[in-house]
Amino acid sequence: MDSIAIIIAFALGFAARQIGLPPLVGYLVAGFAIKAGGVEGGALIVELADVGILLLLFSIGLKLKLRSLTYPEIWAGASIHMLTTVIVFGAGIFMLAAAGLSKFAALDFKLSLLIAFALSFSSTVFAVKILEEKGEMSSLHGRVAIGILIMQDILAVIFITASTGKLPSPWAVLVPVILYAIRPLLFRIMDRCGHGELIILFGLLLALVAGANGFELVGLKPDLGALVLGMLVAAHSKAEEMAKALFSFKELFLVGFFLSIGLQGLPDIEALGIAALFVVATPFKVALFFLLLTRFKLRARTSLLSAFSLANYSEFGLIVAYVGEANGWISGEWLVIIAIALSTTFVLASPLNAAAHGIYNRLADPLKRYETKTRHPNDQPIDPGDAEIVIFGMGRVGAGAYEFLQTHYDHKIIGCDSDPLSVRSHQEAGRNVILGDPTDLDFWERIDIQSKDGRSRIRLVLLAMPKYTANMEAAQLMTEHRFSGLIAASARFDDEVTALKEAGVHAAFNFFEEAGAGLAEAAYEKLENHMKGKPQEKKNEK
Repeated sequence: MDSIAIIIAFALGFAARQIGLPPLVGYLVAGFAIKAGGVEGGALIVELADVGILLLLFSIGLKLKLRSLTYPEIWAGASIHMLTTVIVFGAGIFMLAAAGLSKFAALDFKLSLLIAFALSFSSTVFAVKILEEKGEMSSLHGRVAIGILIMQDILAVIFITASTGKLPSPWAVLVPVILYAIRPLLFRIMDRCGHGELIILFGLLLALVAGANGFELVGLKPDLGALVLGMLVAAHSKAEEMAKALFSFKELFLVGFFLSIGLQGLPDIEALGIAALFVVATPFKVALFFLLLTRFKLRARTSLLSAFSLANYSEFGLIVAYVGEANGWISGEWLVIIAIALSTTFVLASPLNAAAHGIYNRLADPLKRYETKTRHPNDQPIDPGDAEIVIFGMGRVGAGAYEFLQTHYDHKIIGCDSDPLSVRSHQEAGRNVILGDPTDLDFWERIDIQSKDGRSRIRLVLLAMPKYTANMEAAQLMTEHRFSGLIAASARFDDEVTALKEAGVHAAFNFFEEAGAGLAEAAYEKLENHMKGKPQEKKNEK
């Protein structure tokens, strides 16, 4: 049976992707199809589901930087939003129960709050995917959205841990001491794992053995153990590499989780209607996020883009409902209802986020009325000083370009990046780098680049951001703001080079071709010097 389930899951997941839907929609439908065929789920699906949840929590722990949660818009924004959503949704669900609707008949006020709690989460998986595709993970709105999601995930883990109602073993008090003692050892092992399969295997060992099994031995929830072990090594330089290496494993095992939800049973007309009602309620969550974030002095654009990234229900909400069903608090029907609502919001949120910048540009004036008079520290006016060359995106390409231009030209150069950690690192290295996001419409209204004669003081802009879409958006905004200097940009493919030039970029370069040409040029120069008997220069080649 498990083999048949995998075949059906792949077929329907593949079909969903071909029509622009997330594959998980296909996995849920696969579960329904298997259930409709009268087949029960096998042991393999249950095991896949459990491992998928553990790896999801471990991955979240790997990305968890506690310092990022100390900002009021993160911890307070997430807490107030969740509390408000639970109260409003819980009251609405309880009123429907009081009205005598059959699906709600068994729900008292506490269980109504439980379902509302499950609906209060937004999807970490969805937000990370959308932000990575758009190259906005390090932008202010991206960091705010991810911070809020991490806060929500922590609250979910607290609930899951407390749901057993059992006291842990007395040995559990030694867990913090043991973790503190073994952390240096874990770091040394990660240092020596290299970059291949060992880093993956060590991640699985931490999540499933040290985390899940270790915590279970002392009466603590395995889910909590996976999260805590991820947090324990999050500060290591290879934590991000480990998270990326485990990503495919996590996605694979979560297929079992979504299949198991579909296997709970087929939805009837009433279940579909309730799921549709939950979908209709989603704009409340979006509007509440926008209102709260503007109260924390974030600009309307930052608040709206963050809210759009959170415009859905979450796989964590399913896990919360799964715990409720396992403990006998709610029926399996509610898992199916929440799964349908989750899938639908994924489908709707994808085009919404794709059009997010355009939506803000059209609604900027009315949305700005919600901004506070004082600005968030990261949203202050931008002053490039007397710079004549600006490099947007200070990753490897941008930093290399900065060093080259600083060495070969007398013009004053400034770098600009949307990641405050990157900006701080460059500033500490002595580079002139400021914080800013050139894909932000308001960025070009806040930055002073005009000279007295109305022309641009900036003579040259280099677009070196890692995502083509970000470079394209910045180029289009500069054209709209009548930037009169030269624009150069990097790209990865020839069609991107063509599109950038059509958008007003004066010089666009294929990154891979230019890197290959640069490598060959440097090697040829070395070879020529060697053949002529010249001493090798020991300078840093950029």
